[in-house]
Amino acid sequence: MRATELAELAAFEAVARHRSFRRAGEERGVTASAVSHAVSSLEARVGIRLLNRTTRSVSPTDAGAMLLAQVSPAFGEIGSALDALNQYRDTPFGKVRINAPNSIAPFVFGPVMGRLIAANPKLELEIVATDRLVDIAAEGFDAGIRLGESLREGMTAVRIKPQLRFAVVGSPDYFERHPAPKVPADLKDHVCIRNIYPSGTAYSWEFSRAGKVVAFEPTGPLSLDDHELMVEAAKSGVALAYVWEDRARPHLQSGALVECLAPWCAPEDWLYLYYPARRHLSAGLRAVIEALRA
Repeated sequence: MRATELAELAAFEAVARHRSFRRAGEERGVTASAVSHAVSSLEARVGIRLLNRTTRSVSPTDAGAMLLAQVSPAFGEIGSALDALNQYRDTPFGKVRINAPNSIAPFVFGPVMGRLIAANPKLELEIVATDRLVDIAAEGFDAGIRLGESLREGMTAVRIKPQLRFAVVGSPDYFERHPAPKVPADLKDHVCIRNIYPSGTAYSWEFSRAGKVVAFEPTGPLSLDDHELMVEAAKSGVALAYVWEDRARPHLQSGALVECLAPWCAPEDWLYLYYPARRHLSAGLRAVIEALRA
């Protein structure tokens, strides 16, 4: 098989797997138009349409689905074989793409990125930080980061550091005007920021103490999806914020913010790195996991 034919098959496999020319191009490091041209050349060469294309979606035809089922394992084996060459290198080689929530990515990767790249100079680490829900397999990520070990079927989870904690914070000026809450039920008498995902869905402020778990649903005038904005709003004295303690720590140390309900804000569940169980664990991803567990 000629190199151009193999490249066309690889482009088709990526598009059919991601159902997207753009995502396939990102994975392969080329433009979406280059991937589209490669797939069109393959279809012209075999004389069969392999993909259904609309302005909104891409999906394999029956012939394309059959071809995908046969070539995907082959490309997986090729990838594994190439990765096995890492045993003959001093350090891992290649790209590792990881998705992580924007709100916690700095605490996960900030302490390890420098020494990880220094120890593995041939490793290319790509981190996409977003709080939207991401299907890592569909979007071409090697792994993702999330709270808790509860994952959908077909994923492997590895516990990593750090263990994070939420805190309820407000400005000294706010607490001069409002008595600090003693228990979560007192929050109903306070102005509280609503925490939302990028989709607009709100999530509760959760507390626990002595085995008792309490959820509070804020109804304040502010709804934010960014913890930095929540910290700034709390510093302005307009409301209380429920944020990662590490986000607020510099302002707690400077006195710009004051924490309340500390006995109710127990450490969160552990963070986990997760990846498709069927996917070959590359030497690069293994190096990332080792760094995040250390």
